[in-house]
Amino acid sequence: MAREPKIASLESAEAQRHSRSFWRDAVAFILRDRLTVVAIGVLLAATLVCSLSPVVLERVFQLEVNDTSIPDRFKLPGEDGYVLGTDQLGRDQLLRLIYGGRVSLTIAYLASVMTVTIGVALGLLAGYYGKAVDDLISWGINTLSAIPPLFLLLIAAAVWEPSTEVLVFMLAALGWVGTSRLVRGEVLSLKERDYVLAARASGASDLRILVIHILPNVFPIVMVTMTIIAGNLILIESGLSYLGMGIQPPTPTWGNMLTDSRSYLVTGVHLIVMPGILIMITVLCFYLVGDGLRDALDPRRYQQ
Repeated sequence: MAREPKIASLESAEAQRHSRSFWRDAVAFILRDRLTVVAIGVLLAATLVCSLSPVVLERVFQLEVNDTSIPDRFKLPGEDGYVLGTDQLGRDQLLRLIYGGRVSLTIAYLASVMTVTIGVALGLLAGYYGKAVDDLISWGINTLSAIPPLFLLLIAAAVWEPSTEVLVFMLAALGWVGTSRLVRGEVLSLKERDYVLAARASGASDLRILVIHILPNVFPIVMVTMTIIAGNLILIESGLSYLGMGIQPPTPTWGNMLTDSRSYLVTGVHLIVMPGILIMITVLCFYLVGDGLRDALDPRRYQQ
């Protein structure tokens, strides 16, 4: 029995060395995947532009996103100095797309992080402790899974005004189910591994086992899941805007800009094209990043 702490320590050190090699190999694999690198670059560029440009436009050029100019209604792209034209109120479409991207990407990033955080925490608890804890969390998972999330979102949007903060909270509160179910299944398998049993025999606390020994092995799956969730959230926000339950004008998002432009198919077709293209490209990039991460973090590829 006196040798158990030493054995657990050696196994933990060996696991850490394999973990470092695994992550180095995964990063090298991603860098060789040109499609994934391009997708990451597009997302980073979009995030930087949408985050920094509004500050520059407001403080340097004194431009406001909701400035209207009725004589300049429905200007085509490139006409009178408007790069992407103007909308039905004469507002600069490029400026609104930048501001709208900031809101849409903020919702995608924050809600996906919150969703994954809730799902991972509950999945870890359910899979590790089992019994009553697992029964309670599984009941919550099964209950939310039985109700279409869109109906719950519509009800919540009808009760609370869907601001950015409220929408992020609603999406996270209703979107953790899939992540939790996935993590729970992984933990049920991991908690019976030799290194976890050795850590428990050496007297490690449950918190240490969960954070040091189990969570790092779940993290690759979580990363892939988060990128896919982020893409889905942009589509959900657009769908809620289409139903009138998303972020309300005049605050622009790509979703409500696309929704508002559907009434101007003849006079302002350019108002539909750009928000739709940005939504499509952003969601596609999130999916491509998720697909690249899935291949890079596949343990079977690393073992081979």
